[in-house]
Amino acid sequence: MLDHHGRFVWYELSTTDVEAAKTFYSEVVGWGTRDMSMPGIAYTTFTVSEAPVCGLINLSEDATNKGAKPRWIGYVGVEDVDATVDRIKQLGGLVLVPPTNVFDFSRFAIVADPQLATFALVTWVRSGQEPQIERDAPGRVGWHELLAADPKTALAFYSALFGWQRAEATVGAMGTYQLFSAGQHTMGGIAPKPRTVSIASWVYYFRVGDIDAAAKRVKAGGGQVLEGPTEVPGGSWVLQCIDPQQAIFALVGKRKYKAIVRFRPFGSSDNTRRAK
Repeated sequence: MLDHHGRFVWYELSTTDVEAAKTFYSEVVGWGTRDMSMPGIAYTTFTVSEAPVCGLINLSEDATNKGAKPRWIGYVGVEDVDATVDRIKQLGGLVLVPPTNVFDFSRFAIVADPQLATFALVTWVRSGQEPQIERDAPGRVGWHELLAADPKTALAFYSALFGWQRAEATVGAMGTYQLFSAGQHTMGGIAPKPRTVSIASWVYYFRVGDIDAAAKRVKAGGGQVLEGPTEVPGGSWVLQCIDPQQAIFALVGKRKYKAIVRFRPFGSSDNTRRAK
């Protein structure tokens, strides 16, 4: 568990149409699916070569009536969920779902940082239950992006909570794009929240092969491409998208034919390239 502490280890989509989501993401990202339901809980996992990489769960009608929308959420591995929840409260964050056991498998909580960006915590009951993390493989999450009202104080919160470290930064018309790392691994970046994004939020970038082919699959499946393909340093290209049930997600991959396109933070209309 020590290697997983403070790192994103699991991702889960809550949606209003599970069957449609299975079809869409299987086509777009190339995932397989597996039924992992337990008594009282209908649950599906997306898989890569039979290995589970993400979860899929139905967004209940009650939650929808209370204003919940389809969304992706990332789980950060911690050694003690309860202690981390207490620390979040001390740092000014919120607890949305208190520490809860999932049978004898895991313990989790859903929380929000002081700027209301939602994420989850998880620890496993027994050693060896943790999922394998292969960040650079197709179908895996290759980047984590936080859109924050105040990036500087957001990084301070996560640094105090998980020990994340400040890495490189670039400055553009939209402000500073700040990379962060856990240990020696650069996990993602923090950008100023565009006006089109109502509250601070996390966006997860799934790895695909050909980014242009992926864009066609998004559109053919009923999703929308909000931005891209646009190039980021290192030779990769990204797409920012919405699935048919309006959950935000992003894709990162290579491109056969390049064009000159400046990169813009998620939801922005400003022509600003940033680094990854």
